[in-house]
Amino acid sequence: MIITISRQFGAGGSEIARRVAGALGWRVVDNELIGRVAKGAGLPPEEVAQREERAPSFIERLARALARSAPELFPAPAEKVPEPEEATLVRVTETVVGELAAEGKVVLVGRAAPAVLRGEHDAIHVKLVAPLELRLQAAVERLRLDPKEAEKVLQQTDANRARYLQQHYGRDWEDSTNYHMVLNTGALGLDGAAELIVASARRKWPAG
Repeated sequence: MIITISRQFGAGGSEIARRVAGALGWRVVDNELIGRVAKGAGLPPEEVAQREERAPSFIERLARALARSAPELFPAPAEKVPEPEEATLVRVTETVVGELAAEGKVVLVGRAAPAVLRGEHDAIHVKLVAPLELRLQAAVERLRLDPKEAEKVLQQTDANRARYLQQHYGRDWEDSTNYHMVLNTGALGLDGAAELIVASARRKWPAG
């Protein structure tokens, strides 16, 4: 049993995942590698959670951490992995996502999890969207940037998520048929969206 949360930047994915997990008594894994990467890299989970895959310096640190924790996936020792190929990180991500799905009762945020798990697991795949003005407001508050810079980060982040899904899985990020539910948090609010996901989970897994 796993719920995956895909999201537009600023649509409330992390907070909704937390609320859903709390209501169900499950655990939440934000940015899909938080626990594993934080432990391997010796970084606080908060720092890992706040970074995006678009940041080269973080990708380098991430690769080193993963190389230490899973050396069989890398052709060279960790200290010789200065600029990892994204394909390598994709393989590692798939392994971790699969492990989390096998553990069950997880609310997993991001990193193309619906494509990684495609029909092979008992899952509910959710995508969260919201109007641009609301997402921009959230980005300004979260990033503490002026609106122009925050909008640039928002657009770049969403574009990279769409590219990642298309490049590695041949899927259109905007295609609603890739998800069981597409929820507008601007219309529903965070509580409303979380409640719909929880209700769907309880119908699907009444004994869960």
